[in-house]
Amino acid sequence: MTNVTRRSLIIGGVALATAGAGFAKLDDPFTLGVASGDPSHDGVVLWTRLAPRPLDADGLGGMPNRVVPVHWELAEDERFRRVVRRGVELARPQSAHSVHVEPFGLRPGCEYFYRFRVDGHLSPVGRTRTAPEPWAIGRDLTMCFASCAHFGEGYFTAYRRLAEDDPDLVLHLGDYQYEYAAKTSDARVVVGPETRTLADYRLRHAQYKTDADLQLAHSVAPWLVVWDDHETENNWADETPEQPDPDFPRRRAAAFQAYYENMPLRRGARPNGIDMQLYRRVRWGNLATFHMLDTRQYRDDQACGDGWKTCADSGAPTRTITGAEQEAWLLDGFRRSRSRWDVLGQQVFFAERDRKDGPEKELSMDSWDGYLASRDRVTRGWVDARVRNTVVLTGDVHAHYAADIKADWNDPASRTVGTELVCTSVTSGGDGNDTVDQTQLRLNPHIKLHSRRRGYVRTRFSASEVRADFRTLPYVRTPGAEAVTLKSFVVEDRNPGLNPL
Repeated sequence: MTNVTRRSLIIGGVALATAGAGFAKLDDPFTLGVASGDPSHDGVVLWTRLAPRPLDADGLGGMPNRVVPVHWELAEDERFRRVVRRGVELARPQSAHSVHVEPFGLRPGCEYFYRFRVDGHLSPVGRTRTAPEPWAIGRDLTMCFASCAHFGEGYFTAYRRLAEDDPDLVLHLGDYQYEYAAKTSDARVVVGPETRTLADYRLRHAQYKTDADLQLAHSVAPWLVVWDDHETENNWADETPEQPDPDFPRRRAAAFQAYYENMPLRRGARPNGIDMQLYRRVRWGNLATFHMLDTRQYRDDQACGDGWKTCADSGAPTRTITGAEQEAWLLDGFRRSRSRWDVLGQQVFFAERDRKDGPEKELSMDSWDGYLASRDRVTRGWVDARVRNTVVLTGDVHAHYAADIKADWNDPASRTVGTELVCTSVTSGGDGNDTVDQTQLRLNPHIKLHSRRRGYVRTRFSASEVRADFRTLPYVRTPGAEAVTLKSFVVEDRNPGLNPL
């Protein structure tokens, strides 16, 4: 059976399972769909969460206060004639009846299909994939990445177009959901207040997961997810909230718990109060190593009160955006890497982005520009380790960018030592526009692309190059837009920097 047929089958199944805003079968526990994530060469995570009434205000999805057995199957074919693993997982009230299954002993580099069953109800079918053997380059990898999906500001059409690109792997780089209450300008109704309690966060995640386009994107490939700020609160930094709030530790713990419950993460990521181990390393054979970073939980507070500033404190040698332990882990990963491509999956702008004419620079204190020593240590780390190829993936800024990473940001002619690919938002900011900030491009000649339209980035990794297609949609405040490729670049093996196509 061809890939197109497989994709069509899954797309049709998800559409049928989620058709209609009212969910006519209110006793169907699979209204939030299915997902998979964190693939290894011999295993993967399978996820679902039971919620017959997903928008109940208590965040519990209409489930009874009891443990519910959930049967699961993993097969080599979408009709489940060749089942290779099956079992029962217990969905517990204290975890909002979410389940995280971790089958192992699977064949490397293979496609699998999975589903769940509860009391005679079958879930939609999901497709997933294991990574190649650790020593193998394997076939080319199609990976799409996205970020910043505000439910109220538009429709998730970009997720559907991403799914139609038939990726092997999807990265989500943060702002999967937004904490804000509804606004009168919203294109879609956001339910619930601003998220502060565990019930609030569970309800908000549930509303997002009822979206058919998001369910589809989750069902076609395994995901690697990391958060940014809005999964908890805008611009938080470690234990410092945006505005003074003595209840912030409790809010942070609630946000972490709900995030884990609603994401296809391994059990090792289960939070412990206000702590959650989210940074991790995922190998795709010998082709690529994905270093998934957390630039929120361990960072110093933003310098000079946050915002865009000319700020000497941002250059303090002790400032960190990763924390010392995560930084050491990352640098050790560079030294040990034998991959063709080392990929940083992370949240905020890495390259310098100056927006002020004159000798002084005006930089974003929330990005790596606000943590200059931290960025220098990481960049020097991959250069000193002689990493073969480094690609930084970024979200956060609601615009497409492509940039060369320079050895010396004060010298535009200095050596290019890596490449940054920045995806725009799925919906955040609404439709966007075609205005290009020419001043920003002039002040930052290492930036080769800027676009304010919504969309995602599609990449194809091979032994010889990475191709990046910047996909955009003309509108998102109404559904159904088609995606087009605005611009494509190639990064060649052992030749850092962007080559336009």
